[in-house]
Amino acid sequence: MTPFLKEVAEDLVAKFGQNLQDCAIVFNNKRPAAYLQKHLADIYQKPFWSPAFFTVQEFFAEATKLKIADHYTQFFTLYDCYIELLKNEGVDKLPSIAKFHNIARIILGDFSQIDNDLVNADRLFTELEDIAVINQQFDFLTAEQKEFLSQFWNSYNEGKYKKQQKLFIKMWHRMPRLYCAFHEQLKANGFTTMARLYKNIAEGKNDIDFTKRYTGGKLIFIGFNALSKAEAAAFKRWQEEGKALFYFDTDSYYLEDEMQEAGLFLRRNLKLGLVNQLPNELSFIKAWQRDVNVYKVQGQTAQAKIVNELLSVEKEQILIGQPIASTAIILADESLLIPLMQTIPATIENKKIDVNITMGFALTNSSLYGLADLWLSTQVEVNAKKTVQYQTVEAFLSHPLTGISEKKRSQIIDSLIKEQLVEIPYQRLTRQENLFALFFEPIQSSTDAVKTLTEVLDGVLQRELAARKLKKIDAELFGKTMQELHRLQDTLQHHIEKYNKEIELSFVLSLIQKSLSAVAVPLEGDPLNGIQVMGLLESRNLNFDRIIVLGLNEGIVPQASTGTTFIPDSLRRAYGLPVLENQDAISAYMFYRLIQRTKNIDFVYNSLTDESNSGEPSRFIKQLEYESGFNFLHKELQLAVKTELKREEIVAKSEKVQTVLNSFLNGKRTLSASALTTYITNPIDFFYKYVAGIEEPKEVEETVEARTLGSVLHYVMEHFYEGLMSEDPEITAERIEKRKDCIADLIKLGFADNLYGINYNEHKSVRMANVEKLANSINYNGMQKVVVEIIKAYVDIILAQDIADAPFTLIGLEQKGNVAFTFEANGKTQQISLKGIIDRVDLKNGVYRIVDYKTGSDKLKYTTIEECFDTDCGNINKALVQTLFYTYVYEQLSGNENVEPNLYIVKTMSDKKVNFIGKGGLLKDDFLVGEKQLFLSALREKLKELFDYSIPFRASQVPGNYSYSIYTTLFGA
Repeated sequence: MTPFLKEVAEDLVAKFGQNLQDCAIVFNNKRPAAYLQKHLADIYQKPFWSPAFFTVQEFFAEATKLKIADHYTQFFTLYDCYIELLKNEGVDKLPSIAKFHNIARIILGDFSQIDNDLVNADRLFTELEDIAVINQQFDFLTAEQKEFLSQFWNSYNEGKYKKQQKLFIKMWHRMPRLYCAFHEQLKANGFTTMARLYKNIAEGKNDIDFTKRYTGGKLIFIGFNALSKAEAAAFKRWQEEGKALFYFDTDSYYLEDEMQEAGLFLRRNLKLGLVNQLPNELSFIKAWQRDVNVYKVQGQTAQAKIVNELLSVEKEQILIGQPIASTAIILADESLLIPLMQTIPATIENKKIDVNITMGFALTNSSLYGLADLWLSTQVEVNAKKTVQYQTVEAFLSHPLTGISEKKRSQIIDSLIKEQLVEIPYQRLTRQENLFALFFEPIQSSTDAVKTLTEVLDGVLQRELAARKLKKIDAELFGKTMQELHRLQDTLQHHIEKYNKEIELSFVLSLIQKSLSAVAVPLEGDPLNGIQVMGLLESRNLNFDRIIVLGLNEGIVPQASTGTTFIPDSLRRAYGLPVLENQDAISAYMFYRLIQRTKNIDFVYNSLTDESNSGEPSRFIKQLEYESGFNFLHKELQLAVKTELKREEIVAKSEKVQTVLNSFLNGKRTLSASALTTYITNPIDFFYKYVAGIEEPKEVEETVEARTLGSVLHYVMEHFYEGLMSEDPEITAERIEKRKDCIADLIKLGFADNLYGINYNEHKSVRMANVEKLANSINYNGMQKVVVEIIKAYVDIILAQDIADAPFTLIGLEQKGNVAFTFEANGKTQQISLKGIIDRVDLKNGVYRIVDYKTGSDKLKYTTIEECFDTDCGNINKALVQTLFYTYVYEQLSGNENVEPNLYIVKTMSDKKVNFIGKGGLLKDDFLVGEKQLFLSALREKLKELFDYSIPFRASQVPGNYSYSIYTTLFGA
């Protein structure tokens, strides 16, 4: 099938012969120019003088001496005009420049549409309620448009304005004056907007007659579809003046069918009187039968992965030395560019695969943008609170462009982890060498923001150049970024100085971020050969024998929403401004135009539903299948998901393992209650932790972990009662109440003690002094303040229980001790040292009580002692095992047998229950005596198992027993 641009080239040569150099050829984008030049060269078969090529905006820009204002110039001008308008109204509370920015984008968008579609701003922003007034003043509107206008304003009548409606009406009344003042101010400063220029050209008010040299139909417009009213008026006038020719890419399939939205704008253009130089009667879609492959894939990136399979024919061409001249991958969803680039191989059997990507590589996909974005967020942090979050510092240290050595990084990370610094004073960071000082130093003024970031990136660039590590694409990104920052600095300099007292730094930082987000650099490639990769918009005017369209989902093609606007839908319809249906029609045209001359078609869509994807194919696919007669082949790609099969990990007790276990039997190591319960619940966890010595990596706790909360609570309770016990071990309710004032200080000391860590060589008095010094420097962050209140509540619950139990006598606090325990294993008597750290021992009514504090979800109820020692049981009560363990240790150390285990579960202590409950009732008195014996028997059996070298370490058969294990990835769970 002959490409559209080849037909145009043939017609142009037939019309102008050797005089084509006098023509101006205008496209709606840059991409088609290279293709048209190639077709012209193929026709002429000799050197020729090329015509001038323009995009429509480049061409229209020649109509004025004024500069086209960029977004920032427009924004600051609009803000000046708006503030002046409010002052004239006598408004006292003026909006800040930062708050105005969001609505300014909407207003500027509306002003552009008003100008592009030649809407009279005064009429649009007039408040109308009487249909008679509408009929009188707006006789140029159709009956339907008048009805839309009436419906809108009738919703505001009868004085029943709500607050939002009143605010809207106020803004609406200001719009005509703001619109006029904005354009007058721009013109006075030597600027205009592109939309205003379109309006002036349409009305013949442009200051340069830029079309006078294009008489004789030498102004060629190619491939246009949806025209604004300004474009339509200008085009029609130039055609009537004999200056312009038009080439529309049409197909009678959708052009002649009024129900086909794809032909909506082309029908309007022809009805307007614009003449297509090519025939309108031809239908390429109906010209021949073709196969359409529709691939349903699961997942966003899976769409890119399938391309490797779909390019099998092209790979064969490369292998036999044939050029790829007419294959395109169209990205309906442009976020698929990076996954696609990672999928297409650079070579096949040492032969290069030529890929041309004209979409450009966005700065946002690069590590350079990551560093700039990190600096922006760091400045927000450091200017707000003079500290930097640990996560931010870690991201800086890990970033590949900061140049921090692995050794230096590890030293800093280890230091911060040791001190558990969640919020790091910036002064501590700026004392470091290299990039630290410039990166973390707070900006003193909004005027310094762009300049400082430029210095940061320039320092990085110079280091990368010196190290000869800069790739070509990175060099281009650096250059484009520095260029954009310099442009932004020049644009903002005057305005920032003018608003310096009012402008917020956060606003300037957000402007920088938005500006950098738009930076992109083209990727190298041949636009005429190889596999072409482009967005749907870039495919306009181009034809390919084979297309692969990725991301063809409903909601993407067509898009499900329009831009934000102040102009309600009913008024937009009344004045002929673009509405959602127009957007659908544009998408439909691009879709049908893309496939109308194509031989081989592959559509790919993502069938997974999430917050950003409907999971449904575009309705254009279904529509085409229903009406075209094409042979549709639906295929579903099932990517093989390879997961490691769950395996039963077994660790035999080898000689090395036996050596470690023997250290428990020869007195070199002791067995703690937590080690015992670890083995009971999941034996393989015991191996990894106590035999292999694999510890969880240490991190800075951004939120307070459960174990930290427990440690602080134990510290507070120990030192609370330590003060009372030093005076008198007899504890009364009155003494408890009196000492409550010290709880807040004890909590802070508890945090400091936890941060300080453990140093076994340090004397207790020295440690206490250092802990107190650290406590004085602690400033709670938001989450820590919450945790402090939780700990206070837990302490109050414990003390309420103790007040109810008082009086009682304190015997010991955090009492430590080791006792020998014998058992049979491997055919002989073995001995192990049991280590206990008992939270509290007290005496009440002649009964010694072991008190263990728990902040977790422990239970007082249990079934049997035997089940509590059964690894493959789901009813293991670890708290019971630990507390009976402590009870035994204390009985052996003290010689007392009348010792009762008590458990203070702070989450459930409101019912005043602290005794375990088994099948025989409360765990006390005679029932307790019997359970103690069962406990000792079960303990001996479990130790016999542990030290039986023929029994390997294994995982529990109950997943719930290791649901919180840190070793699950090691044993295949």
